[in-house]
Amino acid sequence: MVREYSPQTQSNSPLENLPPLQSGDRLTRPEFERRYAAAPHIKKAELIEGIVYVASPLRHEQHGKPHSRMITWLGVYQSLTPGIDLSDAPTVRLDLDNEPQPDAVLFVETAAGGQTKLSSDGYIEGAPELIVEIAASSAAIDRGSKKQVYRRNGVLEYIIWQSYENQIEWFYLSDGDYQLLSPGEDGIIRSQVFPGLWLAVEALLDNQMVRVLQVLQLGLNSSEHGNFVEQLANR
Repeated sequence: MVREYSPQTQSNSPLENLPPLQSGDRLTRPEFERRYAAAPHIKKAELIEGIVYVASPLRHEQHGKPHSRMITWLGVYQSLTPGIDLSDAPTVRLDLDNEPQPDAVLFVETAAGGQTKLSSDGYIEGAPELIVEIAASSAAIDRGSKKQVYRRNGVLEYIIWQSYENQIEWFYLSDGDYQLLSPGEDGIIRSQVFPGLWLAVEALLDNQMVRVLQVLQLGLNSSEHGNFVEQLANR
């Protein structure tokens, strides 16, 4: 996704005079944004703990396919849960040293009491309630420094799909630390933050999307989801 910054995020100097954006650069967030805006050929770059990471080209099997499955699952949930929003690979301004571009974020709208807000130039600011990362070549970062950044900033749930290992880890923030959510005896993981967001893990890993959506529909039909929708409407 190519980033486009509004004039207020740019310096007075011509963008073409800026140094190139490269992995390993140590930058402030404003400088990172200026250099990113000057590099339209870069499709994805992130600032994690003040260090720049420029993503490699994305392969279909290891990233594109699992990404599309995740977006399908989350998109159905969002479309049937008023007050919830979904974004595909958005820029997220977490703090002064961290500006990731997660593969997907699911969040409660500001008017419904969510943790995030939209900046004047249209970017997400604050910690989305749920973040998803598809971890292929980025697995070490996604499971390491990025996980700690999300924990520290209050991302309530964090899903990592390690595509080479074909496994999913779903973490829930409890008492300041991430705890692993495990499937129940029925093989389903149930979100602690978004009632009704149910995931048939093995079906998703095996690309059995009919089964994934059938299980999700069960969650959407649950009394917990109905109560959640009512709570959001009354905030």
